[in-house]
Amino acid sequence: MSATVQSPGRTLSTAEERREDVLRAAMKVVGERGLYGTPTTEIARVAGISQAYLFRLFPTKTELFVAVVVRSYERVYDTMAAAIAESRRDGRPPMQAMGEAYNELLRDPEVLLTQLQGQAAAGEPAVREALRQGFKDLLELVERETGAPAEEIQGFFAHGMLCNVMAAMDIEGLEEHWAQVLTSKKQEC
Repeated sequence: MSATVQSPGRTLSTAEERREDVLRAAMKVVGERGLYGTPTTEIARVAGISQAYLFRLFPTKTELFVAVVVRSYERVYDTMAAAIAESRRDGRPPMQAMGEAYNELLRDPEVLLTQLQGQAAAGEPAVREALRQGFKDLLELVERETGAPAEEIQGFFAHGMLCNVMAAMDIEGLEEHWAQVLTSKKQEC
């Protein structure tokens, strides 16, 4: 149960609710500009809070960035878990369902760009650890739910990474040979 404090004329949010607001705002801003290119003043402005309060919620910019990366991977994990559950009801192969669900997820620029920005900032130990944990959780989900051999799982993740790059470059419909080869039906994302 969320604790919201009522006072005459206004509603005050708890710190946890504000953290959620900041994460939503940061997903938008950080995805576009990354860890190093995003001013915390911009995140605070989009979240509707002061920069001082932003730092009370997230003591460092890196901690906020890590929270954004974690949130992005949570969205991917939740999407994959839902696709697996749906595939079981529909009698479809889980890998196919996860691939289709991920394809839809890549249409969300916040998820796509925060993943790419996270990878770009992997030189930061805390970011690298968040990326590793995100991949570990996803791999364990795929491994547990599909029972596929390591080579197939590796191919699934490799194809997903190719899909990330293709989505980031927005090459679908591009009339150049290299783009058509990557977006052919065999390589569909």
